[in-house]
Amino acid sequence: MSFPILRLVAQRIALGILLLLAVSVLIFAGTQILPGDVAQAILGQSATPESLANLREQLGLNQPAYIRYFHWLGGVLTGDLGTAMSSGQDIATSIKERLWNTLFLAFWAAIVAIPLAITLGLIAVRYRNGWVDKMISGVALASTSFPEFFIGYLLVFYFAVEHQWFPAISTVYDGMSLGERLQAIALPAAALTLVVLAHMMRMTRAAILNVMQSAYVETAELKGLSAFAVIRKHAFPNAIAPIINVVMLNLAYLVVGVVVVEVIFVYPGMGQYLVDHVTKRDVPVVQAVGLIFAAVYIALNIIADIAAIVANPRLRHPK
Repeated sequence: MSFPILRLVAQRIALGILLLLAVSVLIFAGTQILPGDVAQAILGQSATPESLANLREQLGLNQPAYIRYFHWLGGVLTGDLGTAMSSGQDIATSIKERLWNTLFLAFWAAIVAIPLAITLGLIAVRYRNGWVDKMISGVALASTSFPEFFIGYLLVFYFAVEHQWFPAISTVYDGMSLGERLQAIALPAAALTLVVLAHMMRMTRAAILNVMQSAYVETAELKGLSAFAVIRKHAFPNAIAPIINVVMLNLAYLVVGVVVVEVIFVYPGMGQYLVDHVTKRDVPVVQAVGLIFAAVYIALNIIADIAAIVANPRLRHPK
């Protein structure tokens, strides 16, 4: 890579690190201003003032907020996410398996959604303004109008309750074969696919149509190339940068936006883990999961920016 590309990549990475640091401050501050008392939530309403004071001192709640923040941040930087207040378990150990489950679900949803979205976008451009384009765009627009929980419950009702093809509860555990895991996640993966498919397809269509107005595309058409060959060989490669951005944004959503879907299907991932501990007001768990979600989202956005930079021919071949 040339020097301008390396400089831009370094700038994006540095900006991402600063942004993640700022997000960590917001996450910590947000959990500190929540109403209620953590010690009271752990010990219950019948706790004595002495036991509450001892627990606050044990948890470090008597220290100033900035000291607790730097202590938490130092632990995060060394891989220590703390201990769950409600169970006493190490958060990093508990998150490890659940993060794997979430990434597994997001991976298979992406495997289906990305190629399908790009293919539908190419077909819509090929038959633009025709009935095929209008049908694909109409179905995509309708699907984006439905929230995740509605799509999830529809899938459960039709495929789990009515026909019993797939389980309504997506239970996964160690020792399951790949086939058993895929069957268990079929419905939540389908729900996530339907949620992100329409947006990726519409943005792919818009990016290619924007390139189709270029002079070199008109030249290719005048040479007698078929419409699909013009789209595949000339328009699509030059629209790859915005398409990559859209794909990466939706990949980020597949990882950090699974909370609702995981709750619906009782899937043992990060989203379910977060909701379970929000109800218990387990602040260290909420902070750790929130920071991991933010890190994944920022990292995928940085990758999208870097891919767009690398795909820019003016930066690859500077004069």
